[in-house]
Amino acid sequence: MTSTSDFRNGLTFIWKDDLWQIVDFLHVKPGKGGAFVRTTLKNVRDGRELDNTFRAGEKVEEVRVEKRAHQFLYEDDLGLHFMNTTTYEQFSIPPERIDGREYLKEGAEVDILFRVDTEEPLRTDIPQKMDLEVVETTPGVKGNTAQGGSKPATLESGATVDVPLFINEGDTVRVNTQTGDYETRVESA
Repeated sequence: MTSTSDFRNGLTFIWKDDLWQIVDFLHVKPGKGGAFVRTTLKNVRDGRELDNTFRAGEKVEEVRVEKRAHQFLYEDDLGLHFMNTTTYEQFSIPPERIDGREYLKEGAEVDILFRVDTEEPLRTDIPQKMDLEVVETTPGVKGNTAQGGSKPATLESGATVDVPLFINEGDTVRVNTQTGDYETRVESA
């Protein structure tokens, strides 16, 4: 059990029959009444956030979690399949438990958060920026510039993003996976 005096950012614990992680906290000692701790909590499984206040000295059950590097292999009816890059162990995760899965391409490196005592995969953190090839878009026309507007493009992962008019099929673009925005064209080596 962990007391509120041991709270720190990233602490994961069981509360209201679910796993929560502290995003931010503040110890408050008002002039009148008892001390308390204001927290911003993130649900480890579904990602929703909420604010909660704990009384000073209140105890919660801490849970050890660990991030491990994995490689995305493929997706099928059973879910998304990953391989541990150290042990080569493979397993699948249901698609609804992965934020940003529309930007995952085969072979991509991701970090997966595991609950240590049960070895349950909790959350997948895909890289914030991914380089993906454009597989379908309308052709660029000579004279089109970055300031000229945008058009939809389908990427190799299946996602669709708006790109500048000068982007063509076969180009590689960098996409922000959190916002879904085009960032830049990546020159091939």
